[in-house]
Amino acid sequence: MASASLDFVLPAVGVSGEDAEREASTVEQTRALDRFLEGVERRAFRIARMAVRNDDDALDIVQESMIRLARSYGQRPAGEWKPLFYRILNNGIRDFMRRRRVRRRVMAWWPMTGVDDDAADPVEMAPDPAGGPRELLEGEETLAALEAGLSALPDRQREAFVLRALEGLDVAETAVAMGCSAGSVKTHYFRAVHALKDRLGESGR
Repeated sequence: MASASLDFVLPAVGVSGEDAEREASTVEQTRALDRFLEGVERRAFRIARMAVRNDDDALDIVQESMIRLARSYGQRPAGEWKPLFYRILNNGIRDFMRRRRVRRRVMAWWPMTGVDDDAADPVEMAPDPAGGPRELLEGEETLAALEAGLSALPDRQREAFVLRALEGLDVAETAVAMGCSAGSVKTHYFRAVHALKDRLGESGR
């Protein structure tokens, strides 16, 4: 009796063709997401570091943004990931900056505050392994000048410039990433370009 019952149950335990196809699709989606995150991680880190001026904080923001994208939008079509990721990243940067401003206001009134966590700024660009020493040095100097100029911009102008000029998002994608209208993107980007030209001159191009 027991063996007969077992024989009845076993066929139902097998994986159907639809289940196997669904599982294969999930695996491929996961691999595609891993590839996307691997490709965007370094650029996202640079963006976050330009804003918060601290390597450890920037890394935390990027990692949290990657986790949020995977959890909330990992099953979305791959074409939607880029603007969604940069929107999450920008929100993470804004949240961090808001918390830091609040902390600074509080600490300004706190007795015996002699330590500024953000005073040390060990910004050391890790250049891409391309070109000789001279090319690398020139690239580092140009990038350092651009980072300094971007860091001096208002937040929204910096976001618009980075997403449009450096990350290659179009106006619509940038609007999604920034959570604003296309018109606002164009305005912020226009002002950022002119501010950078004024600050950096032709060397900033």
